[in-house]
Amino acid sequence: MQKMVVTNRACPARRVPSGEPVSIPEGQFITINQSLGGNYTVTWQGNMLRIDGTDAEAIGQQPEVLDFEDLGTGQISKDQVWQALDTIYDPEIPISLVSLGLVYKVTLDQDAKTVLIDMTLTAPGCGMGPVLVGDVKYRVAKVPNVDTVKVDLVFDPPWSREMMSEEAQLEAGLFF
Repeated sequence: MQKMVVTNRACPARRVPSGEPVSIPEGQFITINQSLGGNYTVTWQGNMLRIDGTDAEAIGQQPEVLDFEDLGTGQISKDQVWQALDTIYDPEIPISLVSLGLVYKVTLDQDAKTVLIDMTLTAPGCGMGPVLVGDVKYRVAKVPNVDTVKVDLVFDPPWSREMMSEEAQLEAGLFF
């Protein structure tokens, strides 16, 4: 589905696979290589980048809206954190990280307004790890009252397809 577009405002992106933040200036020609799970993989100046779906309007696409109601308690809602995590998709499979079983633990430190997340990857050497960590930090930070998101990549226990939800296994064609 390659499509050339022009950025209509400065657009935050992350370099693939390092996850390094980049800002694409307004008025730049970019090529959209794929749209998967609400995110866009693009090429700009010879670099492969990932643009979050919440910034899609910057490249003329329909934005994904992540809007969480502030419950007025001054507290971080664990349910909203899980909702944010469920909007993040594996870059190669259109299945959320939550449904894949990649998120092991979410801990809230209400006093520090910090969310601590233990997650894994489908393979320890997955080159997209930094990008996924960047996606997690970016989207969970949109939950009201979150000031900091810390992600620890853990590989014990190692991920296996049995950790996937039944729906995810069906989607991936792994459920027999």
